[in-house]
Amino acid sequence: MLRLAPPRIERAIYPVGFYRTKARVIHSICRDLLERFGGRVPDEIDALLTLKGVGRKTANLVVTMGYGKPGICVDTHVHRISNRLGYVRTKTPEQTEMALRAKLPARYWIGYNDLLVAFGQNVCAPISPRCSVCPVRTRCRRVGVTASR
Repeated sequence: MLRLAPPRIERAIYPVGFYRTKARVIHSICRDLLERFGGRVPDEIDALLTLKGVGRKTANLVVTMGYGKPGICVDTHVHRISNRLGYVRTKTPEQTEMALRAKLPARYWIGYNDLLVAFGQNVCAPISPRCSVCPVRTRCRRVGVTASR
């Protein structure tokens, strides 16, 4: 990866958002992994967080998908829907992760993100969620929902 110029990485990851910035970050992380970790991707969240450009969501994703360890990837969908359902009452994704770790049984941690991302993209949208077709509408507290379809 270090032999590749950032524009080459940009072309490879073009479909993702912020691909130019992410290409530079990927290049930097690869250098860091070689220099500080002997080329091995760490399997601990705290070690991953020392890499510039790696946040809690990415660190959790690496340990869960890469190493099969328990973790909860909290993105905007997980944060929004967990609060909207009334399952947690948090203000930031990091607070949501910690609240979910305390409340959600560990066996559900890895799959929780996958379930809520698709659900958040297709049903429980940030603005005007599709409550009329929501399969959990009778159990949802609709926290913060002012308009729905």
